[in-house]
Amino acid sequence: MSLKGGPLESAAAANRYGAGGFAALGGLFVTDTHPANGDSTAQPTQPVDRAPFPVVRLLYAIGFSVVAWFVFWIILLLSLAQFVVLAVTGRVNEELRNFSFSLVQYLWELLAFITFVRDDQPFPIGPFPKHQ
Repeated sequence: MSLKGGPLESAAAANRYGAGGFAALGGLFVTDTHPANGDSTAQPTQPVDRAPFPVVRLLYAIGFSVVAWFVFWIILLLSLAQFVVLAVTGRVNEELRNFSFSLVQYLWELLAFITFVRDDQPFPIGPFPKHQ
């Protein structure tokens, strides 16, 4: 196995470092400096400030998931009804089509909120989407 030109070459070359030196291993740096070794140059790590877990949004997402499940099945039933109307009359019912379109938009808003695509809460907290 050749060490020339690869990350192992730099790691092999880094093995010749003195106390407090660094060794590069695949983009990572390994050091032997540590306060336990008597080295006072190591900096203590600062805790990373994170936002608290969004429990309220999780509860909304669970509730909107149940609503989305019902809306999905309603859309499927409306599509079946639209096929029946098409078979009987020979044309699509425009009112049913517009209402189905609004439900599809509402389902998108529900799924977008659940998956963090958007932060606006859907109906019943926000407005119901209107077909234009």
